[in-house]
Amino acid sequence: MSKDTLLGAQHDSPTSSLLIAPSLRRRMACWLYEGMLLFGVVFIAGYLFSTLSQTRNALDNRHVLQAFMLVVLGIYFVWFWSKGQTLAMKTWHIRVVDAQGRPLTQTRALLRYALSWMWFLPPLAVLAPMNLPVLEVLVLMTGWVLVWALVSRFHPARQFWHDAWAGTRLVHQAPTPKKIR
Repeated sequence: MSKDTLLGAQHDSPTSSLLIAPSLRRRMACWLYEGMLLFGVVFIAGYLFSTLSQTRNALDNRHVLQAFMLVVLGIYFVWFWSKGQTLAMKTWHIRVVDAQGRPLTQTRALLRYALSWMWFLPPLAVLAPMNLPVLEVLVLMTGWVLVWALVSRFHPARQFWHDAWAGTRLVHQAPTPKKIR
């Protein structure tokens, strides 16, 4: 393996800059910021669902609401990733591209979305039958998220493993210079 590959750099064309993975700290800060922005998306989608379905109790239609949220989040991420960045990624100067540095197709973005649930599904599947208190579940989920993030250190290009499996990568996006008027 070449030194560029080990450092997470590739060329997508002779004139392009190196596609270097952002630091884990920046990627996790972007991840947390994305969660704050998603609060608004989930709130509006939940309000829309409960209004249109005339849901009076939070436990009514719970599984349909969860499926609806899965679809809404899927649309949000697939659309933004196929454009290259979500708002949080733009703020933290991170772009998602395929393994060769090209923009994602919607199919590849959908695959990345499905595989990104590795952040949550494994611990939830293990913890669900245990009927643990919410605080314990949150602590264990946080532990899994930290482990999943740190395991990216073992990837040769320092990418998250769901990105490697989806054939995508997160790269540093240099900020565009502001035009002086």
